[in-house]
Amino acid sequence: MAIRFDDDDRERFSTEDTRANILTGLGALAISSVLRTAALVFYAWLYVYVAPFQLPADSWYTWVILFIGVDLTIYCYHRMTHRIRLLWAGHQVHHSSQYLNVSVALRRKWAQWFEKLMWLPLPLMGVPPALVFTMHSLHLIYGLFAHTEKIGKLPRPIEAIFVTPSHHRVHHGSDAEYLDKNYGSMLIIWDRMFGTFQPELHRPTYGLTKQLTTHSIWRIQVHEFAQMFRDIRGASSWRDRAGYVFGPPGWKPPQARTGQAPERTAA
Repeated sequence: MAIRFDDDDRERFSTEDTRANILTGLGALAISSVLRTAALVFYAWLYVYVAPFQLPADSWYTWVILFIGVDLTIYCYHRMTHRIRLLWAGHQVHHSSQYLNVSVALRRKWAQWFEKLMWLPLPLMGVPPALVFTMHSLHLIYGLFAHTEKIGKLPRPIEAIFVTPSHHRVHHGSDAEYLDKNYGSMLIIWDRMFGTFQPELHRPTYGLTKQLTTHSIWRIQVHEFAQMFRDIRGASSWRDRAGYVFGPPGWKPPQARTGQAPERTAA
């Protein structure tokens, strides 16, 4: 089914939003460069002294393991960031734009303290650490292609295997049918296998379920952490405090639940 947005009069971008995306991306790049360097040193130590064997960097099977391993790891971690509020508080930065264009791909979190740890299984499996980060960089570049409304649905075989702009538009949607779907980075097969796939039915409403109304790059980064800490302070038990940190976004204590679906919250 073809998806046409021609008759939709919503704007496709704003100057303020694009500026916030670029500045946020520059900050994320600076932080990532430092953390990647530290992680590379740690992963190199694991690869040399802990891994039971080392896969050769010039063998075809190493690259197959690398590609599948990185893509599956990203899927698992990405899904966790939507289901654990502490991780969502950082990841929501990427979802807080009410547009979807190439600049939104740059809108990344600064709280990257856990992200670099997700690659631990790969050097422990003998994958050269430099290749792990090289492959991840290729995934980030691929993401530029996925963040667009200029490309409709692609031929069916491509849509069946790879993450396409249509799939990723769904992922950025805040509509009930689109929430927490299509986590894949390059391959959509994981979503199809694990029950998180959703085809694009209509143009998504981008952003959070409670939209953020600021273009301040600082507030974009910290507002959900601030709300989480307010919820923790107001909790009446340690179980509730743990729920506000490790439960899904929108989690509330049993006595406070109203039957509403989990939210992508904005303070």
